[in-house]
Amino acid sequence: MVETGKRIAPYVFISPFLILFAVFGLFPILYSITISFFKWTLAGPQDFRGIQNYISLLTTDPFFIGSLKTTFILLVFGSLLQHVFAIPLAIVLNDQKVKGRGFFKIMYFLPYITSTVVIALVFNQLYEQNYGWFNFIIENWLGLEGVKWIQNPGAIKASIAIMVNWRFIGWNTIIYLAGLQAIDKVLYEAAEIDGATGFRKHWHVTVPLLLPIIFFAVSMSIIGGMQLFEEPFVLMKGYETMGGPSNAGLTSAYYLLGTGFNFNRFGKASAIAWILFAIIMAMTWMNKVVTDRLQR
Repeated sequence: MVETGKRIAPYVFISPFLILFAVFGLFPILYSITISFFKWTLAGPQDFRGIQNYISLLTTDPFFIGSLKTTFILLVFGSLLQHVFAIPLAIVLNDQKVKGRGFFKIMYFLPYITSTVVIALVFNQLYEQNYGWFNFIIENWLGLEGVKWIQNPGAIKASIAIMVNWRFIGWNTIIYLAGLQAIDKVLYEAAEIDGATGFRKHWHVTVPLLLPIIFFAVSMSIIGGMQLFEEPFVLMKGYETMGGPSNAGLTSAYYLLGTGFNFNRFGKASAIAWILFAIIMAMTWMNKVVTDRLQR
C-alpha cells in the first residue's frame, strides 16, 4: 500500500497542471481544429464545409493573401532584421573595456518590458504628419518632404517595422550577450595568435559558437513575426480600419482576430490559425536545417 502511494504521489502533485492544461490548453486546440471545418458563428447554424475554409483562404480571399504578404514583409524587415543589429550590440556589450555596460543592458531591454499599447501610442505621436518628431527632423534637419507615416500604404509597413525593431532589438541583444558570455575567452586569444583580429575573429570564432543561440533567437522571431498583432492593431486603430489605407498594416494575426471577434466567423478564423501554425512549423524546420548545415 505504501509503495503504491509512493508511485501515485508524483502524479497527484502534477495533476493540477495536467487538469488545467487539458481544460484550457488541449481542449481549445482540439476544438479549434474541429470548428475550422465548419461555417461556425455564435448565432446561427453550424454548417460542415470540410476543407473549404482552407481552400477559400488560400485561393480566393484577397484579404488573407494580402495579410500574408504584409506579414512576410514585416517578418523580414521587422523581426529578422533585428539580429543584424543585435549581434554587434551584444559583442560590444560583452567587451569588458566598455564603461556603463550595466546601464546599457537596462536601456536596451527596457522597450521589451514596456507595454505594447504605450509604445504604439508614443510612436503614433512620433509619426504624426504635421507635428511628429520624425517629420520635424526630416523637414527641418534634412530639408526633405515629410512622410505620411500612417496614411501612405508603403510607409505604414515601414512604420510598423521600425516600431517592432525598436522594441525587440534589446531583447535579442540580451539573448546573444548570454551566449557570448559562455564562449571561452581562450579561443579568442588563440585566434589572435593565429593573426585573426576584429571582424575575422568574430566571424571565425563568435558566429560558429553562437549558432545554437542564433537558431533559438531566429526561431522566436519567426514565431513572433508570424503572430504580429498588437503593434499594427493599436497603431492602425483596431478593427475600425483593419490595417489602415489599402489594409497595408493588416497582418495575418490581425485578420484572424478581426475575422473571429469582429466579423463573428470563428470557423474561418480557426482555419487561419492552423494555416499560420503550418507556416511557422515549416519556417522553423527550414531554420533548423540551415543551422545544422552551418554547424557541420
